[in-house]
Amino acid sequence: MKSDQQKIKLLIVDDLPENLLALSKIIEQDDRIVYQASSGEAALSLLLEHDFALAILDVMMPGMDGIELAELMRGTERTRNVPIVFVSAAGRELNYAFKGYETGAVDFLYKPLDIAAVKSKVNVFVALCQQRNEVKRQVAELEESRRELRATQVELERSVKMRDDFMSMVAHELRTPLNTLFLETQLRGMQLDKGNMAAFSEENMRKMVARDGRQIQSMIRLINDMVDVSRIRSGKLSIRPAETELSALLARIVSDLSQRTEAAGGTIELHAPEPVAGVWDEFRVEQIIINLLTNALRYGGSKPVKISLEVRDGHAWIVVRDQGVGIAPEDQLRIFAPFERAGTKDVREGLGLGLYIARQLAESHDGSLDVESAPNQGAAFRLALPLAGSRA
Repeated sequence: MKSDQQKIKLLIVDDLPENLLALSKIIEQDDRIVYQASSGEAALSLLLEHDFALAILDVMMPGMDGIELAELMRGTERTRNVPIVFVSAAGRELNYAFKGYETGAVDFLYKPLDIAAVKSKVNVFVALCQQRNEVKRQVAELEESRRELRATQVELERSVKMRDDFMSMVAHELRTPLNTLFLETQLRGMQLDKGNMAAFSEENMRKMVARDGRQIQSMIRLINDMVDVSRIRSGKLSIRPAETELSALLARIVSDLSQRTEAAGGTIELHAPEPVAGVWDEFRVEQIIINLLTNALRYGGSKPVKISLEVRDGHAWIVVRDQGVGIAPEDQLRIFAPFERAGTKDVREGLGLGLYIARQLAESHDGSLDVESAPNQGAAFRLALPLAGSRA
């Protein structure tokens, strides 16, 4: 059964209640609602409130008669296009019919009413209204489909641009360590061609191995980031929780990053006075912290980076704070999206995946990762890990 909103609305106007009742009984059906008015004024109120498929007006009424009501309807934008059928008991005088058609009537009925004729005429107007409503619905659906198609097109264009930008960034980021390795290889080949074996002393070899290792690690990190993004998007990122102590983990990470810290011209100050144990994936937590510290060193302007650990509100809180240029409010949500970077004119490194991966890893532990920052006041990235552990 149709709801009241879906039903067709019909208006009948007559000053005699018995006529309203009789006409209503003739035309009522389940797919329509019949509104009744006993005067022209009451009919106008209903016309301004509802959209009618048809108005059946009695010509002879006290006060405002049907002809006057029709003239008012045709002079009002909202009711101008409502079809009008007149009902008259005054005989078939041509002057009434002429006036009726002059005011826009589409038909004339005479009392006593022919029930079959009335039903047939009303059914025609109901069917026309239903067809108009169906056309409107189809047009609305077509417009919605066009909007969705346009939105899809825009999204596809954005995805293609993102793919192209991503491939360009990958090529750029991989080219740097590869060029370094290539130049190192050429230099060593030249030394060998000259027979300069002194260039391959133990001390020099250790330096060469260290440089090669750093370049290879850079490429491995880029590839791992791309693999992690693929796993995150496919829902296949693995989390393996186990007993983990965060204070010792942070101390080890800071120690492992000492060479990178020195190369960046900065320092890392760790404040983790008490052991904090929980059930987390140690490898993934380490991945988060390394990403945050690497960012802090990159954007910290060679100023000290501080990392702290505390327990509060049932969570272990790890805060990495730098003293760099800070992050504008409008960028603080964007930087956690894939392939987004808050680069400055001096810093445009990385694929823009580190913070995206870090937040996804935090949420995989039922935790969170957010940032607090202001321009020229540094940034503080806050990682919260529930002490109750994470889901497997």
